Amino acid sequence: MSILRDFVRVSRSRRCPVCERADWCLVSRDEPPTAAICSREANGAKRSIGEAGYLHVLHDNSRTWHRPPVLIPLTTAEGIDFSKQAEDYRREAGDLERAQLAYGLGLTVVSLARLGIGWSGRHRAWSFPMSDADGMVRGIRLRYVDGRKLAVRGGREGLFIPHDLGPIDKLLIAEGPTDTAALLDLGFAAVGRPSCTGGVGLLVDLVRRRREREVVVVSDADAPGRRGADNLASVLVAYCTTVRMIEPPYGVKDARQWKRNGATAADVSALIDRAEPRRLRITTTIVERKGGCRHGS
Repeated sequence: MSILRDFVRVSRSRRCPVCERADWCLVSRDEPPTAAICSREANGAKRSIGEAGYLHVLHDNSRTWHRPPVLIPLTTAEGIDFSKQAEDYRREAGDLERAQLAYGLGLTVVSLARLGIGWSGRHRAWSFPMSDADGMVRGIRLRYVDGRKLAVRGGREGLFIPHDLGPIDKLLIAEGPTDTAALLDLGFAAVGRPSCTGGVGLLVDLVRRRREREVVVVSDADAPGRRGADNLASVLVAYCTTVRMIEPPYGVKDARQWKRNGATAADVSALIDRAEPRRLRITTTIVERKGGCRHGS
């Protein structure tokens, strides 16, 4: 394909501007790049380039381009029973295949099962149900064997909630289902958001309904992840007594990699304890005027 002649492979010094990885993807030869062929991210792409990936056309000045924050098209799901579909996928998944996936991801079958993992033979991809605060399935995330993440058409973004999430003292919020599974494996109560910026309203609804007192937002160790986590923490302080934000240690990208590197529950708890609590603060301002003053809040 002639279009590939105008692209070069990404590297650690010139990462993919779409998925921010340093392997597999391609970027245009110009500097800064005006296009990228991402092997992982289809959302926002102009078209597919076959096995090479998905063509993303960036702004003329790529410094003003932002990664699409939501992976799931926000379309209605009228007439689609996603709960039944998720259950059908769950039944379709084989025990051996689930065990192989868990081993490859550095997770346990138990944590993946708690999140309702299944297999869609039609899509040739693993499935994770996405729910609202009441546990109603409203969409299904697909994870392909090559790591691409899409969704079943017609659904809406939702949260990755373990089926046995009971009353707890501290709720951890991760990005995506596999990071959530890693925290579950370490013994924490955790739920996942659909992307680094998605699910804010759903999480507000969840913590309000459950009357959570303490929430910990676990950020990916990259700029988009930190911005999304910081925004979520700033919103949740209005609904929780205490909100903290943490990210894995230097050199570790996310919660799943942290677990694979040998993190223990004590390591995560120690980081949480050191994090500065965020609490809602109401301040009063005083505006002085000639002949008196006016107080406001």
